[in-house]
Order: sequence, then structure tokens, then C-alpha cells
Amino acid sequence: MALILPIKGIAPKMGENCYLAPNATLVGDVVMGNDCSVWFNAVVRGDVNSIRIGNKVNIQDGAVLHCTYENLAAGQPGTKLVLGNNVSIGHNAIVHGCNIHDNVLIGMGAIVMDNVEVGSNTIIAAGAVVTEGTKVPSGCIFAGVPAKKIKDISEELIHGEINRIANNYLMYSSWLK
Repeated sequence: MALILPIKGIAPKMGENCYLAPNATLVGDVVMGNDCSVWFNAVVRGDVNSIRIGNKVNIQDGAVLHCTYENLAAGQPGTKLVLGNNVSIGHNAIVHGCNIHDNVLIGMGAIVMDNVEVGSNTIIAAGAVVTEGTKVPSGCIFAGVPAKKIKDISEELIHGEINRIANNYLMYSSWLK
């Protein structure tokens, strides 16, 4: 059974038809939509700020989702994490205190830092490092260290990669329920 822990009386909430792997961890102020999955050894830590996850989101093996503590008295505004609908977070990716819009693929091992905004219909390539405060426009592929736009995304990649992976993870989770 997944490890689900409340923080300061706030426990994670899941929508309908969600799958949590037996060793997935969800902590604190996490609200997840419908048809989501959190896979083996993935950690979704809403202990220091909130995490909001849309519908049909998959958080793959070993991924870490976290935010930054809000301490306004000390001048630290903190960062929240928001994931839109139809988002795939690849194996071992780190997604920290940012805003990911709908229909986005974060590739395996990618790092997305605080205050990043990723527009819809976008791919962050495997191994990319999207540095703090970067605004990633809709409809493109970002890659490299630090990540930069390498090209606009085609309709084939939107349907053949972004949607295919999100749909596949919904199917995979049905095998384990």
C-alpha cells in the first residue's frame, strides 16, 4: 500500500480511478484529479507548499515532485506546484515549484526548477534542465542543459507522444488495479 501521510492535519486527496503503486509516497497538501497514477518509488511531497494535479496525469517511477516553503515573515514567498491535465512526468524526473500546463511530457531524468512555466502541448526532453524562472512557450520542444527551445512541436508529436504516453499509463494502471 502506498505511503500517504498528512502534514499539519492536511492529507492528500485523490480523484476517481487513480492508481498508487505500493511504494509511492504522497505527503501533505496534494490534490489529484481523476485517472491519475503515481508509480513505483515516486514521491509527491506537498509538505511545505501545495501540489495540484489535474486529470489523467502520470508520475512515473522514481520521479520527485516538491515545492518551496512559504515563509513570508522571512521574505521567502515559496513556490507551489501545479500540473495541468494530460501530463506525463517521466522516470526519475524532478519537478519543483512550477506550473506545467495541459498536454505536456516531461522526459526521463529532466529537472524543472522553481517558478518555471511550461506552456501546453510541449515536450521537455529527457535529461533537460529547465532553470529557475524560465517561461517555456506552448507548442515546442525544450532540450539541453540549460534547456532551450530546439523546435516547434508537430501535431504528430502531440498525438504520437504526449497523448500516447498519457493514454498508455492509464491503460498500464488498469492492469494493476
